[in-house]
Amino acid sequence: MAGFRRTAAGGATARFPAAQAAIIRELVSQVAELIGEPPAEGAGDGSAGGPGGRLPDEGRRGADDIAAMIGLSENSELPDDPVLARLLPDAYRDDPEASGEFRRYTERGLRSGKAAAARTVLETLPRGGGRVRLSGPQAQAWLRALNDVRLALGVRLEVTDDFDQHVADIRPDDPRSAYAGVYQWLAFLQETLVHALS
Repeated sequence: MAGFRRTAAGGATARFPAAQAAIIRELVSQVAELIGEPPAEGAGDGSAGGPGGRLPDEGRRGADDIAAMIGLSENSELPDDPVLARLLPDAYRDDPEASGEFRRYTERGLRSGKAAAARTVLETLPRGGGRVRLSGPQAQAWLRALNDVRLALGVRLEVTDDFDQHVADIRPDDPRSAYAGVYQWLAFLQETLVHALS
């Protein structure tokens, strides 16, 4: 199984058969969909200032406008979905109030960053498989996106510190069986990508 290799330009390269490319694209797409990054305020609806839009009245710019401008989220609670909770964890587990405030200022940016990393993978990985050539920043985005997929799979697989020791115990008819193999393969890809960038 081939992994990533360093390029002369300081990036990384790998070749993926069609089946492997399909798996990566599908899982990265699922995580991006789960993240559900909201569109920028007024994006594409003609409500922003500029050509085709209306400039807001000066007197109507209030706390909501300022919150939108700085990317402040209304959400201050840990997501109910266990996968989302793993992807968007609390910053301070022992201080719910501080965690909520921190989340309001950071969650939108965190979601945007994860969505951008996913887009980089989807834009650089050919649908039918083939050679991937990544610049340094693209490779870093791949690392983040692969990590997000592994975090999501880890929740579904109930991964613990000794997971690798128990993979062999997962029976072939266990629904987790195929995903356990994918989880380990993604760990291998991450490791070779880290080495390629080192």
